[in-house]
This record gives sequence, structure tokens and C-alpha cells, in this order.
Amino acid sequence: MTLPSARGRAGAAAAPPEGLAHRLRRAGSSELRRLTADHLRELTLREVRQILLNPYVTAEVIEELVLARHLLSGYAMRQALARHRRTPEAAALRFLPGLFWRDLLEITLDVCLRPAVRRSAEKYLVQRLPALAVGEKVSLARRASATVIAELRRDPSPRVVTALLDNPRLTEQLLTPLAVRSTSPRVLDLVAQSPRWGRLYEIRAALARNVASPFRAVFAILPTLRRDDVAALAADEQQSTVVRNRAAEVLAAWSRPKIDPPPGEG
Repeated sequence: MTLPSARGRAGAAAAPPEGLAHRLRRAGSSELRRLTADHLRELTLREVRQILLNPYVTAEVIEELVLARHLLSGYAMRQALARHRRTPEAAALRFLPGLFWRDLLEITLDVCLRPAVRRSAEKYLVQRLPALAVGEKVSLARRASATVIAELRRDPSPRVVTALLDNPRLTEQLLTPLAVRSTSPRVLDLVAQSPRWGRLYEIRAALARNVASPFRAVFAILPTLRRDDVAALAADEQQSTVVRNRAAEVLAAWSRPKIDPPPGEG
């Protein structure tokens, strides 16, 4: 029989016991409940995160964490609980008003969370918009959900609208109302020049009808519209004389007979 060396025995004696965080991360359902209850008063953010990462965590376990007032004093703890899909709905809703806008954004986009929680996060995010700096709204515009897009599309900053035009959640239905009279000419010009949106017929037609659209943008759009839409613009007395005359010129150019080139040419 081979006995362990003195160094081996010393190493074994010095080996630390398995840490609580590690046990919480790897525990099964029943053990996780027991460990959480037994160590509730001594849990820190590190241990709580391991509990939330455990695939066997239940709403009942999270409810214990929510009821432990000493755990909720830190922002990171409330944020982690609000963003977990198994946190009881009432608790998650209670944490939302105190979250930063970036965390609210992540909640609105997490399809694993309850719809009521996501809708509430959208509500608080919309309420925060007036207080956000332009740079913050630019970051938000790139990823915002449809509800938030509906508010951001009214923003007067071209930087925000430029970011919004690249948002994969932006749809034609959400964008079309942007082409209204109250929108600034700079923003309308951005929409007209957008490679993604400027090619859509309904968007171009809406921009052409908007009396606030820059002449340069309207002149580029007119030849791409249907004849009846151009004719309507030429007859629209609310349009400027410049636009009406240009629409009439486009109609006249379409009406001119095409002349065949002389023999030997063309």
C-alpha cells in the first residue's frame, strides 16, 4: 500500500472547501432552495448572480431574494432581478422605475421576459426621452423597440433620425408618419436620401406631397412617381409654385413624342 507523501498530505489539508457561490451555481432544484434559505442573510451579489444563473432557479427562490431587504440596497442586485425571466411579475415591475435607460432598453428587447414587464419598461423609457442627451438618444435609436421608435421619430435632431433609419425594427408603417409637415426639412432630406427608405414608393410619395420637403429632394423624387401622383401635385394649390411648375414640366416631358434617331445613329 502506497502512503501519500508529506507534501501531498499537506496539500490536501490546505485545499479550501467548495465555495458557496460554486455550490449555488451547480445545485439541483431542491438543494438550491435549501442553500438559498440557509444562507439568505449572508448572500452577496456574487452568490445571487450564481443563483440566477442556475437553470433550476424557480420563482419561489427568487421571491425569497426579493423579500430579503438587505439584498435590494444595491442597484446591481435590483437590475439583475428585474432582468431575470423567472422573477415574479409584481417584483420586476417594482424595480423598473429605478433602472437606468440602458437597462430599460435591454428589458424592452428581451423576448424571454413577460410582455407586461417589457411594456412597462417601454413606458418608463419613453418618459425618460426628454431628459436624455442627443448622444444617448442616438444610441437608443439604433436598437429601440417599435413603441420607442414611434416617439423617437419625432425627435428634431438629424443625428437621432439618422441612427433611427438604420434600426432593423423600423418599418415603413412607423416611418411614413415622419413625412408630415411638422418634420424639419433637414430630417425629411435625410429620409429622402436614405438608401434603405428612399427607394420605397410610399415614402417617396409622402415626401413629395410634404410642403416642408426641400425642393432638391422633391425634384429628384418627381420623375420616379406614377403619372397620377405627379398630376395631383401639379394641381395641388397648397404646394409651392416651384413644385407645381416642376411637376407640370415632368408631365410635359412624359407627353412629348419620342423622335427616332436619324438613319445610321442610335
